[in-house]
Amino acid sequence: MKKAPGAGGRRRPSQRRSQVTVAAILDAAARVFEERGFDAGTTNHVAERAGVSIGSLYEYFPNKDAMVVAVVERELERERSKLLAILEPAATERDLAAQLRAFVETLVELHAKRPALHRILFDQAEHPPAAHACVLRFEESLAHALAETLRGVRPSLRDPDTTAHLIVQTTESLAHRFVLRGIHDLGRADFVRELTRLLIGYVGGARERRAS
Repeated sequence: MKKAPGAGGRRRPSQRRSQVTVAAILDAAARVFEERGFDAGTTNHVAERAGVSIGSLYEYFPNKDAMVVAVVERELERERSKLLAILEPAATERDLAAQLRAFVETLVELHAKRPALHRILFDQAEHPPAAHACVLRFEESLAHALAETLRGVRPSLRDPDTTAHLIVQTTESLAHRFVLRGIHDLGRADFVRELTRLLIGYVGGARERRAS
């Protein structure tokens, strides 16, 4: 049975057995990249780790770029639902502050789960356009959810969409930097507290600019 082309030039599995095979390949790819690095981790290493032939691997992933796209897509999708649940519309100013803190805490937690893999996927690997598109869709979905909260809690904001996008991208970037390299001499609790204060202050400043 033919399989429809997917992101990054790969084929989408249509049967249960094929789905299991693809999942095994992606698990293996994540482990190989994590342990060997992106350049040293080859498709042969991935096939051996997954317990499949190199021909079977190439049936679904024609090259390493296609695997990177699929691993990035899967990692982001695993994070998306948890983060969207946190960003459900808040009702009050206090709810918004708690929501922003939970958002920061969760992003730090997600980055800290597999820091080596995050470093390789988002810092070291050459990102094909399809991988950038996955990241953009991820950030856009979070920003749109946060913008809805801002419209309800802070109706005086000048531009809730821009504010939400900057909050999402700033938090993602700083959480990534903190987990992989550290920031100043901040511990995790201090980082969460200070970044939350920064975001709350930014939202308040955006409201004041509207009023002026």
